[in-house]
Amino acid sequence: MKKIIIILLTITISLFSQELKIKSQKFTSDEKAGVSVFTGNVNIIKGNDELNASKITIYTDDKHQLIKFRAIGNTSFKIQTLDGARYTGEAQKVIYLSTEKEYHFYTDVRLQQIDDEKIVIGDEVILKTIEGKAYAKGAEKEPVIMIFNIPDEKEKND
Repeated sequence: MKKIIIILLTITISLFSQELKIKSQKFTSDEKAGVSVFTGNVNIIKGNDELNASKITIYTDDKHQLIKFRAIGNTSFKIQTLDGARYTGEAQKVIYLSTEKEYHFYTDVRLQQIDDEKIVIGDEVILKTIEGKAYAKGAEKEPVIMIFNIPDEKEKND
């Protein structure tokens, strides 16, 4: 049990330079493999970011430093980039790459930039939190959809 607590504390410190709080109904860990699995109404909160999913798997290296995490099953999220842009959305799968500070969203993705009222709907969306850039790809027979809220000329002049 002490090893599991040490692993969790190390993951918490190494994931981000902020407090990381993980809640779930079940938890398993394999220290040698560097894999921790949280299942059942999983909720991760770090600073202004929040991720919810049915299952989240955290992968660490041999020094217990975060490599990535993968969330699956009706994920929902709130994310803030380094430049302050705020996003909310949902997808069926989310992968976070620690070194690149990138979120990769897959299947039935809906990503909304809150401040600019932009919405991206696609099958694969990448959000680079350092650069504040997003990339999207549609499914084989479905296009990417981008929705903008553009003020009417009359509204701009009022």
